[in-house]
Amino acid sequence: MRIVAGLREIAAQYDGYILDLWGVLFNGQTPTPYALETLRELRAAAKRTVVLSNAPRRAHLVEKRMNEIGIPAGLYDHVHSSGEETWQHLKKRDDAFYASLGSACYHIGPQRDDNMVEGVGLYRVPSVEEADFILNTGPGADQRIEEFEPMLRAARHRDLKMVCANPDLVVAYGDKLFLCGGAIAQRYEELGGKVRWHGKPLPDVYETAFELLAIADRRRILAVGDSIRTDIAGANAAGIDSLFVATGIHAEELSAIEPHRLATAFGTHGENPTAVIDYFKW
Repeated sequence: MRIVAGLREIAAQYDGYILDLWGVLFNGQTPTPYALETLRELRAAAKRTVVLSNAPRRAHLVEKRMNEIGIPAGLYDHVHSSGEETWQHLKKRDDAFYASLGSACYHIGPQRDDNMVEGVGLYRVPSVEEADFILNTGPGADQRIEEFEPMLRAARHRDLKMVCANPDLVVAYGDKLFLCGGAIAQRYEELGGKVRWHGKPLPDVYETAFELLAIADRRRILAVGDSIRTDIAGANAAGIDSLFVATGIHAEELSAIEPHRLATAFGTHGENPTAVIDYFKW
């Protein structure tokens, strides 16, 4: 594991980049320090980039939000999301799990995620007692995992399947951490429920990213992310190098880029990146 002061130190080793969004390019409110400059440098060096997000919404909406907060379309090549992958499976019903789901959907998620049930032949029901399955895009702001316990137990009693469109446990919004869909799905599995996960660190979403990058030699691809559990584990499972951004969701745990703190954090999760950086910067 190498600690680097800037991406420029290792950039020549790679032709393509898989970039996390939250915690790497923006913090939920504004672009992170140095992010735009670094994207410009990658563009100037003719590097190919895919922004790969665990956001539980369609990719075009993720891109729209990126553009609204100040990341212009000219600074990256493609955007893909766990929500897009989920929506495509709901639309196509292209495997046994999805073919078995039915159409009555209990949706765990705020109104902004309604795009996930549009155009896929679903109708929403107000309780798990009426549902064929659960679509989990994540809680609303400030909700706690304990609030979902009665509903999850009722769903488990009916042996409902759950689709999780956001495998993250938490997300950084400004300087605060908020609960994500992955925490709810994790609890449902603890109760014995069946969950179909989409997004990092699962392999399908990386295969799509590889297709978008169109770089034959995967040794020339670097994944950049701030989550050990999703970004670093996903890159390791996909067989590609990774750059860990230490000022994301693990910032409080690490507090400083020191070898012993890093070793402890990575050892706890059982995953090691190729290199570590403080911010996504050139």
